[in-house]
Amino acid sequence: MKVIYNPVFLEHDTGMHPENSKRLSSLGNLPVTPLENGEEFLELFHNPLYISFIKESCQYGGHIDNDTIVSPGSYKAAIRAVAATIMASENGDFALTRPPGHHAHVERSSGFCLFNNVAIAAQYQANQGKKVLIFDFDGHLGDGTVKFFYESNQVMYWSIHQYPAFPGGGDADEIGQGKGKGYTMNIPLPPGSGDEIFMDAFTSFLPVAKEFNPDIVAISAGFDSHQYDLLLDLRLTVNSFYKIGRALAENFTHIFATLEGGYNIEFFPKCLYNFLDGINKNEMRYSERETDSMIQTFYEYEGRKAIVSKELSRYWKSI
Repeated sequence: MKVIYNPVFLEHDTGMHPENSKRLSSLGNLPVTPLENGEEFLELFHNPLYISFIKESCQYGGHIDNDTIVSPGSYKAAIRAVAATIMASENGDFALTRPPGHHAHVERSSGFCLFNNVAIAAQYQANQGKKVLIFDFDGHLGDGTVKFFYESNQVMYWSIHQYPAFPGGGDADEIGQGKGKGYTMNIPLPPGSGDEIFMDAFTSFLPVAKEFNPDIVAISAGFDSHQYDLLLDLRLTVNSFYKIGRALAENFTHIFATLEGGYNIEFFPKCLYNFLDGINKNEMRYSERETDSMIQTFYEYEGRKAIVSKELSRYWKSI
């Protein structure tokens, strides 16, 4: 898995906002990938009125919702983030993009996100007859993504996230609707969850993802679950990001990723490069002393896990 990057993503100017250009500039000099504008793919997910709203809003800049800021360079960056994610889906690479995407809905922005990069790429692949697994390990639920595919049996959405936390939702009994019943897996982690809870949430439900037997795996790669990220209360170390990367590579073939959260610019590069080392089956370059969870936190997690397992066992033999 290689990185797809272009300095156009730095033109999305959000000032001192947590989601700012330092997230990518903290990675140093990166190889530059030429990108198309990606505009032709937007209507795979978003409605035309919303696309026009974003394009016009970016001419003036400022807040477009409580959390999301745009600037004159944001539309250019956002449509190339879509193009980069489509390219990643075709080549099995990591789209190192901003603005992020998984909170964006069909008709509105949310949570720093303009266009839903991973959902657009997943729908692009689904339109070619592919079964797509979206694995979202960002510490926040990808509410725009899960809502869009909630009734789909062609795209499975699997999220491990903190609950309660922004944006709400993603509870253990939310497993899809209609023909999509059983094709959404929400694993809500209590605040304070450490490495051992996160890895249990991953390994316990990996068999369901494998039973789904996807043609392609899309990763919403967010690193805000790290113990020193300021926007959440999860306690992962850089080690966990290596482990899930390695496990994904050992269990699936066609995998691609696009960047979501991760806002501590000291640790974000370590989380990212550990994930890439894992998925490329290289040695882990960074490590921390692993965290564990308070017993009350573990008991709360076990109760939630039992609900997810019970709900999904009606649809999958592997659980």
